[in-house]
Amino acid sequence: MATKRTDPAAFSDKEYKAIPMTPVQSNQIATMGYDAARKTLALTFTRGPGHVYHYPNVAQKTHDELMAAESKGVFFGQHIKQLPFDKFPAPEKAA
Repeated sequence: MATKRTDPAAFSDKEYKAIPMTPVQSNQIATMGYDAARKTLALTFTRGPGHVYHYPNVAQKTHDELMAAESKGVFFGQHIKQLPFDKFPAPEKAA
């Protein structure tokens, strides 16, 4: 039986607005940030080139619960993964 394969999501055509990111202890999530004014959760993942995913309309409570979760990857899978998102190219590293 073949495994289901999904194509990578295309980059968003929306304007990228940087959200300060904090490294986290997770096998799946590398960094997280939250913009309370825009209710936007920002994530980068441990696998891949470091693209930034913005999840709009995420409540502060959900962000706080993700930060406090024993397993951020499990919490992400159960509460965030299915939400709509905007994908942006990985930020360029400062030289």
